[in-house]
Amino acid sequence: MAHIGLIVPTLNGGSLWRSWLAAFDRQTRKPDRLLVIDSSSSDDTVALARSYGFEVRLIAKADFNHGGTRQFGIGLMPEAEIIVFLTQDALLADPEAIERLLDAFADERVGAAYGRQLPHRDARPIGAHARLFNYPPESQVRTLDDRSRLGIKTAFISNSFAAYRRNALLEVGGFPTDTVMNEDTFVAGKMLLLGWKIAYCADARVYHSHDYAYTDEFKRYFDIGVFHARTPWLQQTFGSAAGEGRRFVISELRYLAKNAPWLMPSAVLRTGLKWLGFKMGSSLHRKLPLFLNRRLSLHQAYWRRAVL
Repeated sequence: MAHIGLIVPTLNGGSLWRSWLAAFDRQTRKPDRLLVIDSSSSDDTVALARSYGFEVRLIAKADFNHGGTRQFGIGLMPEAEIIVFLTQDALLADPEAIERLLDAFADERVGAAYGRQLPHRDARPIGAHARLFNYPPESQVRTLDDRSRLGIKTAFISNSFAAYRRNALLEVGGFPTDTVMNEDTFVAGKMLLLGWKIAYCADARVYHSHDYAYTDEFKRYFDIGVFHARTPWLQQTFGSAAGEGRRFVISELRYLAKNAPWLMPSAVLRTGLKWLGFKMGSSLHRKLPLFLNRRLSLHQAYWRRAVL
């Protein structure tokens, strides 16, 4: 049986962290090595993790990077043949969630797999729709050949609940250490180019959703724009993200018309903010002063090391 590692980046997990640990404790297949990389929490996140058997490595909050921190964790567990990643706010929905995710690796050409994200029970309609749109109830296995049908969605994956085959990850150079976000999509795209498969496991489920404020919607899409501007090969290989964006907007408006029509004006405003953020991030970030990029970004620590 393959040796399995688990890496969870944390920062002030709060009350949900207790529920996260309890849900993890009920898993039918626990990884062999459990690692929390904590960005200097000021609450009891670290103590609780240790009480559940996690090894904890502390880093400075300013040193966190989505790709670099995860790659740091991989380097700490050279024995792990498959590495599972979770975030502190992705609550395992079923005792078999991790076991079902790992089942995907029975296919030796699967380089990475990710699970289904359900809205948290208290999620608002706009946040709930985003999860229902991106994480359908049907599983699938994707290869590079699917790009003509799925476009940029071919390389979609989320490290909120995902697992990677170590040798596939190393073959593509690991996670990038200088990206503002989407380190998971970067790696999935590289794997597909080398002939690996990406598996989506709809029966491996977590509760994970966000109810973003208007400013956070703008900042998040500013960062997505920066990411795509700095990784042009992704859209050159898999196609523009614009088509998927249009499909999302149409789906969102239909969902809200049926379930929460009073939120449709809010959704339209959010769409405008997303578009503006993406355009500014993709087209203007190299022309803007560093302090302004930092103000416009959801991941401000990234800009302390960024080279424009």
